[in-house]
Amino acid sequence: MTAILDVRDFSVEFRTRSGIVHALDRISFQVARGETMALVGESGSGKSVTAYALLGLLDAAGRITGGSATLEGVELTQASPKELARIRGARAAMIFQNPRAALNPIRPIGRQIADVVRRHAGLSRRDADARAVEMLREVGIPDPARRFAAYPFELSGGMCQRVMIAIAVATRPALLIADEPTTGLDVTTQAVVMDIIQSLAAETGMATILITHDLALAAERSGRIAVMHAGHIVEDAVTAELLAHPRHPYTRRLLAATPTAAGGLADLRAIPGSLPDLRRTDLPPCRFAARCEQRLPACEAPMAWRHLAPAHRVACWNPA
Repeated sequence: MTAILDVRDFSVEFRTRSGIVHALDRISFQVARGETMALVGESGSGKSVTAYALLGLLDAAGRITGGSATLEGVELTQASPKELARIRGARAAMIFQNPRAALNPIRPIGRQIADVVRRHAGLSRRDADARAVEMLREVGIPDPARRFAAYPFELSGGMCQRVMIAIAVATRPALLIADEPTTGLDVTTQAVVMDIIQSLAAETGMATILITHDLALAAERSGRIAVMHAGHIVEDAVTAELLAHPRHPYTRRLLAATPTAAGGLADLRAIPGSLPDLRRTDLPPCRFAARCEQRLPACEAPMAWRHLAPAHRVACWNPA
C-alpha cells in the first residue's frame, strides 16, 4: 500500500525553565492510504505531541530536533510556516480532544466550516456555505440548514464533535489525525462519531491516525496499532497480531491493565512505577527499563527494531 505519511527518526524537545524535555526520541512509522493506525499509550507518552509536531502546531518552547516526516512526498520538517498553513486543512487535518475549546465560541458553526472551504478550496461564499450545509448533513446533524447559524454553546458535546469532524474533512484531506475524538462522550455517541470518521475514510481513501489511551477503541477501530511509552514507539503491529501476541513488556502490561468484557476488576493489573522524568540527561536507551520485570544487562545498549513476524516489530532486547 502507498504510504501517505512516512515518519523516520522523528525527535522533539521542549525548552522549559527546569530543563529540556526530550518528548519524542527517534520515532518512526508509516500510514498508508485508507489505513487507520492507532497510537496508544499512557498519558504523557507523546501521542498528542506527535500530532502537533507533524502539523507544525508546537508552541514556542517546542522544536523538532531530528528526523523527517513526509506527507505525500512533502517534507514537513523543512516546510515554511506559510507552506504548513496551506497543508493544514487542505491535505492534513486534525480533530482536537476538546471540541468546545477548539471551536470559535462567537462564530456560527456553519460559518466556521465555510471559512475552511473558502480558504483551501477557493469557493465563493455562496458555494462555501452550501458545502458547509452539506458537510453538516454528512456528519449527521439534523436540520443542517437551520443549524448552520447555531453557535457551539447551543450544541451538545457530541454535536460539537461532529462539527469538528465536518471542519476537518470538508476539503477531503489525505491525512486525518483524530486526537482522543471520543473523550467525554457517552458510549452511544462515541460509536456514532467513530462510525462517521470510518465512513468518510472509506469513501475518500483518507489515511487516519487515531490517538487514544483506550485500547478497546483501538482494537475495534484500527487496522494497526503503534504503542508509545515515554516518547518512544516500542511496538508496532497489525491489530489482531498485537492483541494476540503482544511482545513488548509494556504492551503486555498495558493490555493487562485494560478492562475486558470477560474479566472483572480483580483481573486488572496496574503497571508498576511511573513514566521517567524526560528532563533527565541520562535517560536510558529503553525508557521502560526501570519498570520492566524482563530487563537484562543488554537493555543498557541502544535498542534496535526486531522484526518478529510480518508487519510486527518491537524495540526490546528481551521480548516475550
